[in-house]
Amino acid sequence: MQEFHALLELLAMLALDPRTAVLIALLVIAAVSDYRSYRIPNWLTFGGAMFALVYKTVIAVSPGSAFLMAWGGLLLGFAIMLPLYLLHAMGAGDVKLMAMVGAFLGLDETLQAVLWALIAGGAGAIGFALLKGRVGRMLRNTRDVLRDLVTLSLAGVRPDARMHAGQSIGKLPYGVCISVGTIGYVLSRQLGFA
Repeated sequence: MQEFHALLELLAMLALDPRTAVLIALLVIAAVSDYRSYRIPNWLTFGGAMFALVYKTVIAVSPGSAFLMAWGGLLLGFAIMLPLYLLHAMGAGDVKLMAMVGAFLGLDETLQAVLWALIAGGAGAIGFALLKGRVGRMLRNTRDVLRDLVTLSLAGVRPDARMHAGQSIGKLPYGVCISVGTIGYVLSRQLGFA
């Protein structure tokens, strides 16, 4: 019975909090788009971020601090994912998507959403490798990339994840992982698990 009440509270939160409903809708659209075309549209990430910044500011008791928290979340989401983009391990759309998520969640919750997204990405990569029957190749690639990262870093050379692209097991649409991880975090937080 307690689970049923928690589910009703979750549904009420989704119906009464436009911010959460819009975030989940945008994440679903981003996941579908990334899965189909390996692209996340700019209108979605920039429009979603602008909605979050304005909405959080307008509904807040203290608009100035809410605006700063939303900007802090946007910048944190961007900053955490930017190194992966610079290493060519992820696309620019993925970075912008995580920045948009940060604008919705604010500074205090963005780090948790990023961790959930990275966990979803790891699970997605393992599932993808299992599906393709290439777990051995994935493990060898991981070993080689880590070895090269350490060696190149010690030599003062900027690493590039494209070095091993010819041995890749395939391209993972990481926007799906960001979406699944973020939605999982938001729902589990609402249910009291996170």
